[in-house]
Amino acid sequence: MRLQVILNALERHGSFVYESAAWADSSKEGLLVRVRPRRRSRPICSGCGNRGGTYDHLPERRFQHVPLWGLAVWFVYAARRVACPVCGVKVERLPWASGKERTTTSFQWFLSRWAKRLSWRETAAIFGTSWHTVFRAVKMAVCWGIRHRELEGIEAIGIDEVAYRKGHQYFTLVYQIDRGSRRLLWVGQDRTKETLGRFFRFFGRRRTERLKYICVSVATVACGGSRSR
Repeated sequence: MRLQVILNALERHGSFVYESAAWADSSKEGLLVRVRPRRRSRPICSGCGNRGGTYDHLPERRFQHVPLWGLAVWFVYAARRVACPVCGVKVERLPWASGKERTTTSFQWFLSRWAKRLSWRETAAIFGTSWHTVFRAVKMAVCWGIRHRELEGIEAIGIDEVAYRKGHQYFTLVYQIDRGSRRLLWVGQDRTKETLGRFFRFFGRRRTERLKYICVSVATVACGGSRSR
């Protein structure tokens, strides 16, 4: 079975074709998968999302993808610039990567899952990438989770703090601690009454009134934050 067949089964992009897969100049670099647009397909403007005519092509770029059998996999593609009637000349939107990222979105999700099990440095070393790439992958996953999180039905929260730098500099952490559902809900700078006020404003009065349990650390009680609620 060819690699293109596997990619089409797992990650098919309707307006693009996996044209070929071959070794890079050095086998240590892994596999290069060349991607091209389908004939007569029109690129999508990265600004407004409308389709437009092709203005020209940029030089080829590599996008690191999920490794296969321990081998690095790279998508190789020369992006088109779109003659958009609304935005002017813009680089096309790519379905496998966002913005100026040099990694595919699938690889970012792959890294973010491993970063929950290993340190970011270990994750980068094992999968042949950099610490900063792992950081951006985790940031992408966290931002996605924030946009899609569900806050209804929460009855118990826990409030804690963690020192992130010498000199009594803290983050306040708020967790959901309901039975069967434990997750981080919110992170705020400092550990003051005002910090907790920001959380409860974010959480909303209606949800706050439905809370049955609020578990706090001794330090949080000492700062007076919990008594305000």
